[in-house]
Amino acid sequence: MEFSSKLLEKAVNEMAQLPGIGKRTALRLVLHLLKQPKEQTGFLSQALVNMREGIMFCESCHNISDVALCEICSNTNRNHQVICIVEDIRDVMAIENTGQFRGIYHVLGGKISPIDGVGPSQLKIASLVEKVKSGTVKEIIFALSSTMEGDTTNFYIYKQIQACDIITSAIARGISVGDELEYADEVTLGRSILQRVPFENSFKNN
Repeated sequence: MEFSSKLLEKAVNEMAQLPGIGKRTALRLVLHLLKQPKEQTGFLSQALVNMREGIMFCESCHNISDVALCEICSNTNRNHQVICIVEDIRDVMAIENTGQFRGIYHVLGGKISPIDGVGPSQLKIASLVEKVKSGTVKEIIFALSSTMEGDTTNFYIYKQIQACDIITSAIARGISVGDELEYADEVTLGRSILQRVPFENSFKNN
């Protein structure tokens, strides 16, 4: 792709680094920004800078937040004895959109994947196990995507907390095997939360 401007080329190259954005889409977006008033581009760039510099991770659940304790964890109307384990922030948003879950979350920040060099120590597993062993948790809901990596992560965590006196459940397999949680429709995802099954059954039946 030939560019008549080095500034344009650099902007397109930076935009193309975003997931799902190819060079042609990046060019279309950059040209769109050029057509907008200068202050509009300034608002966008400032919002990105503010987000990058000011964003925090909840000290309890590791969800993205503007403050030390996220709105979900600080909400006294939530059931803090029920923890839903998810991979990342997108899964929290997906489940929250169903309006069916009133517990709290624990964001792992990924899944165990030896091929990608991701082991248990690189995820937020230790803090979860610590919560469970503290005796304040009654139920853990495994809500990772039903992929090999997701099942491996679920089973690893289950073995770590197996001796604890808590309920372990997994979202019902209304979510197709191999599907990512964030792409499930809200009705299906909501039902899978409500119809969750004992975790032991989720891997014995596979």
